[in-house]
Amino acid sequence: MDFDYTPKVKELQARVSAFMDEHVYPNEEELHRQVAAGDRWATPPRMEDLKARARAAGLWNLWQPRDHGGTLTNLEYAPLAEIMGRSEFGSEPFNCSAPDTGNMEVLLRYGTPEQQKQWLEPLLDGRIRSAFAMTEPAVASSDATNIEARIDRDGDHYVINGRKWWTSGAPDPRCRILIFMGKTDPDNPDRHRQQSMILVPMDAPGVTVEKILPVFGYDDAPHGHAQVLFENVRVPESNMLLGAGRGFEIAQGRLGPGRIHHCMRLIGLAERALEKMCRRTLSRVAFGKPVAEQTVTQERIAEARIMIEQARLLTLKAAWMMDTVGNKAAKAEIAMIKVMAPNMACRVIDWAIQAHGGGGVTDSFGLAKAYAKARLLRIADGPDEVHRNQVARIELKKHAHR
Repeated sequence: MDFDYTPKVKELQARVSAFMDEHVYPNEEELHRQVAAGDRWATPPRMEDLKARARAAGLWNLWQPRDHGGTLTNLEYAPLAEIMGRSEFGSEPFNCSAPDTGNMEVLLRYGTPEQQKQWLEPLLDGRIRSAFAMTEPAVASSDATNIEARIDRDGDHYVINGRKWWTSGAPDPRCRILIFMGKTDPDNPDRHRQQSMILVPMDAPGVTVEKILPVFGYDDAPHGHAQVLFENVRVPESNMLLGAGRGFEIAQGRLGPGRIHHCMRLIGLAERALEKMCRRTLSRVAFGKPVAEQTVTQERIAEARIMIEQARLLTLKAAWMMDTVGNKAAKAEIAMIKVMAPNMACRVIDWAIQAHGGGGVTDSFGLAKAYAKARLLRIADGPDEVHRNQVARIELKKHAHR
């Protein structure tokens, strides 16, 4: 394994970093003000300006896989996603935000030409946004075979019924399309062939955003997370993705890249938290000396650096394996980073909060919201326990017949 960045990646790192320095970091406060003023769910004008600037700079859709029209491998994209992840506003200007990247990848890999023209093209163009409706409030959705929502055939249409939650992006007025997972064949003896994924327009009759779900009090406007009710929603049969009964197949193709992208961004989030911790402790004096000279502070800074480096190396290894042997063969590494990166980020951000004292739990330094995001990602895209179990099963299988 050679993780030295190629000249192409180094150039892109410099360009993305420069864009962040020039346009994103200086506008964070303004973006917060624009979201807070008036309708919280309206698109902040400054964000549209940033998107236009990034696109003009050729820094657009960097996530797009090389085997489907893009120019970068997972390994090459990782350091760029890390830079974007340093800011809560960092991914959107480059059209590299979740859940859109995962949904676009589904449409790239599994969509029909008609589905791609109707939905993928405007997503790639940044004109609309999307959501992914999988998790349900009534069942333990960490086991996706528990899903109860129904997708029933009725002539040349499907009728959809169910209630989903943690449907990220559904409250966004730019959200035009959902990818919905539900059961088309609940009696199939193969529990992994019962589910399907289907495209549902947000404006279809019977789709209702019931409520916004805040994370530790943060509503993440104008994007947000929602509970959505689907009551007798009719969509044409042509909206089915890949074919009835193939929902799990699509999920495995989608969630691998989605999980690793989260981990890439979390490394950037943790890096920025560590930077803030170092600056804060160097500038504050307690008990006669800078807080940075306190042994406990130095231990935490050292541990944070070690943990970030470990997470980055494992993330790069997983990305390299996805590129060289495929997502399925890399499932253990993907599961490991999905546990490691959010836990690492939570610990580093928590130490940074502690170093900031009372200011750390306010909105003044961005650490409280960063912690909320990292903590959520110990549950989103599969909780820690599910991924640990998968890693353990893979490990035990190596020794089962010895």
